[in-house]
Amino acid sequence: MADAPVHLASGKVREIYALDDERLLLVASDRISTFDVILPTEIPDKGRVLTGLSGFWFARTTHIVPHHLLKLRADGRSTECRRLTMLPIECVVRGYLTGSGWKDYVATGSTSGHDLPAGLVESQRLPAPIFTPATKAESGHDENITRAQAAELVGAELFAEVERISIALYEFAAEHARQRGIVVADTKFELGLDASGALVLGDEVCTPDSSRFWPADDYTPGRAQASFDKQFVRDFCETQSWNKEAPGPALPEAVVVGTRARYIEAFERLTEIPFDRYLADPEVVLR
Repeated sequence: MADAPVHLASGKVREIYALDDERLLLVASDRISTFDVILPTEIPDKGRVLTGLSGFWFARTTHIVPHHLLKLRADGRSTECRRLTMLPIECVVRGYLTGSGWKDYVATGSTSGHDLPAGLVESQRLPAPIFTPATKAESGHDENITRAQAAELVGAELFAEVERISIALYEFAAEHARQRGIVVADTKFELGLDASGALVLGDEVCTPDSSRFWPADDYTPGRAQASFDKQFVRDFCETQSWNKEAPGPALPEAVVVGTRARYIEAFERLTEIPFDRYLADPEVVLR
């Protein structure tokens, strides 16, 4: 009989278990966090959306970089993965000026060391996607850093390859999404090294948790955008008298239902697979 998985850690969304010396089991919960605080209310099926979408992208980006996925389990939220030594940076790519990138630009005219043209407006498409790395915070907020600072953390040669891979992944996903009516404004990837020292894509890929997804038919530069991601939850939390420290506010039923619907719509648009079909056969996203 195989040994039971050993619990290693709890993330904001995932529970991480060791299967053996070479494999991990990642279980995506329905927890949702905003402003780096896990909220007391879960979003039904959210973990399955994240798992299924990540599997979909893993299967379609092997021409850019290998991935850690070994198997999708039947519950639709658990994945068996290769163990990696993860890099100490978040690999953020921005195609549009929004979020912290927009705030940096308003204050300084640049973001993460990228000098940007004058006169850009909120949500404007950038002349080309830019790599804007961030630190990985054990607690609290990740912080934007410059490309030079990131290169100091991982080494110049490895950094150059990480930047190239991250932008290639973004461009592939953004074009796929554009053809299906979704703007991928920005996203973040996590890369690690396998036992041979090769770069491998891990964690999650282009999900509503790791990306900003905007409906293309409603996109208008110069303002905040409607979204298929957890911005809907952030917007609700901003209306509450909350200091952005734990515990976070409970979500009303309308926000829960609306968020679940947005996540599932993003899944179905991007994969062109009915969500119920994924629930019945998770490996459909790998085909």
